[in-house]
Amino acid sequence: MLTKRVHEFLKKRTFLNVATATLDGKPNNVSKLILKAEEHFVYLVDYAIGRTYTNVKVNPRVSLSFFDLEKLVGFQINGPVELIEKGPVYDSFKAELTEKEISLATERIIKGVSNGQGHEKFELAPPRHFVIFKIKIEEIAEVSYSGEIKREKS
Repeated sequence: MLTKRVHEFLKKRTFLNVATATLDGKPNNVSKLILKAEEHFVYLVDYAIGRTYTNVKVNPRVSLSFFDLEKLVGFQINGPVELIEKGPVYDSFKAELTEKEISLATERIIKGVSNGQGHEKFELAPPRHFVIFKIKIEEIAEVSYSGEIKREKS
């Protein structure tokens, strides 16, 4: 079953590519930090509050993509997105985000110092404002290196 494989893979990822479009079809694609992956939802963080956010406000559908380099398999998740910008759910995610950022920054600093680089390049500053994208998983597609496509709908 694709869903289980994708969830296991998402646990190991830090970022996903997010594709959005304006109502007239102008595309936008950018990487976003994965906050959490559940059975039917993926939660991403948008720090930039730019085109992705603007597009989602008028066209609330996204396509997420990522690649498993070990198995040479690509994945796509499609579904509607809900913006979480305030409230108790937002506040609980804010705490999770802080923990994730500390862990990511620590890992990056240790790796950078081990490689002889200054740690300044590896620190993450917490954003003043961010938005949570709650993406409902409606469809998952797997594309193998041979071009075979498997699709699974929720």
